[in-house]
Order: sequence, then structure tokens, then C-alpha cells
Amino acid sequence: MINKWFIFIMIFQSSVVFGQSDFPYQKPSDDIFALADAKPAPGIRLNSAATQAVLTYRDSYKSIQEMSAPEMKLAGIRVNPVTNGPSRSTYITNLKVLDIVTNQEVQVSGLPKPAFLGNMGWSNDQTKMAFTHTTKEGIEIWLLDLQSAVAKKLTPAIVNANISNVMVWAKDDKSILFTSIVKNRKQLIDTRIQAPSGPTITENDGQKAQNRTYQDLLKSPYDEQNFEILATSEISRVDMNGKMSPFQKAGMYAAISPAPDGSYYLTYEIKRPFSYIVTYGSFPTDINIIDQSGKFIKTFYKVPLIEDLPKGFMAVRKGPRSVQWRADKPSTLVWAEAQDAGDPAIEVEHRDYVMSQDAPFTSEPTVMNKTKLRFAGIAWGDESNAIIYERWWNTRTE
Repeated sequence: MINKWFIFIMIFQSSVVFGQSDFPYQKPSDDIFALADAKPAPGIRLNSAATQAVLTYRDSYKSIQEMSAPEMKLAGIRVNPVTNGPSRSTYITNLKVLDIVTNQEVQVSGLPKPAFLGNMGWSNDQTKMAFTHTTKEGIEIWLLDLQSAVAKKLTPAIVNANISNVMVWAKDDKSILFTSIVKNRKQLIDTRIQAPSGPTITENDGQKAQNRTYQDLLKSPYDEQNFEILATSEISRVDMNGKMSPFQKAGMYAAISPAPDGSYYLTYEIKRPFSYIVTYGSFPTDINIIDQSGKFIKTFYKVPLIEDLPKGFMAVRKGPRSVQWRADKPSTLVWAEAQDAGDPAIEVEHRDYVMSQDAPFTSEPTVMNKTKLRFAGIAWGDESNAIIYERWWNTRTE
């Protein structure tokens, strides 16, 4: 026999399951909240002389508003299409200047409130620091004067931080180069309401090839268009008074790198065709050399689309890779080139040659070093000494 009170309770419970109420997020008691929301220790950005530092402060957790911000996932990037920056950044919320000798901390004045800071970068003379501030509308560039501990805004919210390294200081510290949103940019396509114009086709010519699996790949022509819109920037210049001027026309800039003497810059410009099986880091990329006025000098190398590599963890692509400036020279390029066609199964005496070429980049490159294993980087010293790293994953050797 079923108890009548049991039936009543079941009916009552079922009736409240479907009811809705305005029930906002709740906070625990002050004691529990203080324990859970304890501030982490500050980060530290030390100058090269170890005499002064900038202390950076962060919150323990992101807010609900930050977590619910819009996000687009395209070709390996995750960005907020409204702000034009990474969608999952943990921002700096406060800055202080620390005198290492006296151990005195000074609160930086003039910061935006609330502050969502990132991309901290010392000037070359280390008397100033540039950083970005993310607003609801976009990303701005700000400047901190270390002597006065005062911050000020340099640009409106026009920075494009979707894929690039955002900004670099000019050698004379009188201006900053940064990637900016192009004028009259096209509207992004809402892929949720777009019918496909045809099937997505992946071709293979019968060759065997290994490939890793990646998240957030392009899936349609609409994704391609959105990626191109988000990745395209102009390179602009802003001086210390906030006056802006154009430096490079629009392109899909992944990075900009200044030579040690500031005479030249490398720009890494992504090109089509895009791929649906690898991220943007494997898309075709032109490595260009421009001078300090923005004049195009030459295309150093056209990196092709890399959709397949030989088998093995130590497989690399053919041609120049790890292109960088030699830190102990005014404007000398250094890079590695595989001598085994990038295939670890091919036995050779030297896996890589480390090559070098001086400005104005018209002479034949010279061989700086030959590595037994795969080239893995350089720690520069002076004109006579450097440390070259080489490694081989199969034997866990470095």
C-alpha cells in the first residue's frame, strides 16, 4: 500500500522542479571568501642592473564577466573578437615600482580602474615600460615612467593582439611599433547561421605522412574569412606623446623583431593558402626584412605550407628555420638548415648547419657551426663566444 503522504511529497517536489526564480551567484562568508580569494604573491620584472623592478599583481580568479566573454577558435588561436586579444588571459591588476637597494615600494599612479594589464615590455634604456590595457571595446597601449612611477595612455583601443607579439620598442626609445586594427575592417561572419557552399575536401596524393592532431582548426571557408579578418593588422608607430603614424601596410603579421642596432626589422607575414589540418604556425609565411623607416628591403625566405613532415619527433621542414638576429652584432641574421632533408631516418654526419648573414643581406651566407644533433637554440655571449644547444629526442640527449 502506497503512503498518501509519499504521493503528496512527490507531487509537491515535481511541481517545484519546473519553477524558475531569480537566484544570483552567492558569496560565502567573509572568512571563507578571504581564504579562497587570497591574493597570490606579486610577479617581478627586474631590470638588467638589478637595481629596480616592477611588481605585478593579479587576482586569484577570473570574474564571471571575463569567463563569459565571447570567444572564437580559429587555426589554433582563441580570441575575443570584441577586444581583439586572447580570450583566456589572466590580467595584471596593479603595478608598483620597487627600489632594490632601499627596498622601497611605490604605487604606480594613473593606472586605469579597473585595470586589465598585460604584454609588459622594458624600453631599451630600461627607464620606461610599455604595457597593454584591455577594455570592453578593445586594447590600448600604456606607458610607465619608472622614475616618477606614473602611467599614461598612449593609444586608443586599436591594438590587434589576436596573433602578433603586439609591440616592440624602437632602438632610440622615442617610439613603439605595434600591430593595429585595420581601418574599415570587414564584419565577422556568424558561422552558426551560414549554410555551407560545398563539401569540405581534403586531398592526399598517396604519400605517407605523419601529422599531429590539433584543436581549434579551420573547418570551412567562413572560418578562413574570419581568421583572415582577425589576423590582419597594420603596423603603426606611436611616440611618447601619443602621436601615431603608419609604418607598414595591412598584412597578417605574426611577429615583428628588431635588429640589435635598430637598423632593420624582421616581419613574419602569414599568407594563403590556409590549411584545415594544421594551425596557423604552419601556414605559408613570408619572412621579410624592412629598414627602420619601414622601407621593404627583401623577402629573406618564403616558408611554404607545412602539412606533413617525415616520420619522427626530430623531423623538421627544409630550408631556413629559427631565423633570428645575432644578439652580439648590430644586424646579422642567424638560422639553422637541416642537412638530412629534415628526415631523422637519414644518417648524416651533421644534422644541421647554423648559418649567418650580415647586413645588407646580399653576400653569401656563411656556416657558423655544424651540429651533430638537431639545432635547439643559441645563448649569445660576446663576439667570440656563444652557447649552442642541440638535442635528439629519441635518446633524450641534449
